[in-house]
Amino acid sequence: MANDRKPLISGNWKMNLNHFEAIQLIQKLGYAIDDDDHAACDVSVHPPFTDLRSLQTVLDADRIDIALGAQDCHWETSGAYTGEISPTMLAKLAVSYVIVGHSERRQLFGETDEDVNRKVKAVFKAGMTPIMACGETIEERDRNMAETVIENQILGGLARVPADQVGAMVIAYEPIWCIGTGVTASSADAQDMCAHVRSVVRTKFGDEAADAVRIQYGGSVKPGNAAELMSQPDIDGALVGGASLDADDFARIVQHRLL
Repeated sequence: MANDRKPLISGNWKMNLNHFEAIQLIQKLGYAIDDDDHAACDVSVHPPFTDLRSLQTVLDADRIDIALGAQDCHWETSGAYTGEISPTMLAKLAVSYVIVGHSERRQLFGETDEDVNRKVKAVFKAGMTPIMACGETIEERDRNMAETVIENQILGGLARVPADQVGAMVIAYEPIWCIGTGVTASSADAQDMCAHVRSVVRTKFGDEAADAVRIQYGGSVKPGNAAELMSQPDIDGALVGGASLDADDFARIVQHRLL
């Protein structure tokens, strides 16, 4: 079938930008990304929690067609979880997308596939869309374990998730050896792994889910490589780190069709 999946370009700001800086960046993006760009692809930004309310206000007031996203959440709706943020809290701030299972959460904070699975379900329950990240280390890749690692992360993260929800979500393939290193997987390697992600979804959840799910590539995505990456048949967007902190660079990635 023809690929009619609308690309999603997401900016993961990580632990950067206070709310004043965040407002400045979103206003610049509002001017830099025009109606034609929004018609061609969806755009989301994922600031720190402390910026969400400020950005929600600006997006609404200025009618900026950029979706608000979060970088993580807890799986419970409330409770004695000091320092955590619930999905329902995010939903009240008009958050549309929530990243779950990012490699930094897995590696630095010990999150497991079971944790990721709980978060995927909680995000859906709160009426938002999860962007579930998966990716292998350089050691795993060198040992020819990349495909197995990705398959296990997908099956673990999506355990007991209905096929229709899988088709409606986003899966971000981010090779850990590319994140923040300046190294980018070749477009062929990125395509091969994103195709593998879709194949795992097809085997487990069926053709409809596999044809509908959007698969992002992440890992040192820049204006210079965005067009080639996005031209691949199984890459439906990008999860952008460092380049999303620069309005001009991020806008150029959104405008990859023109590069």
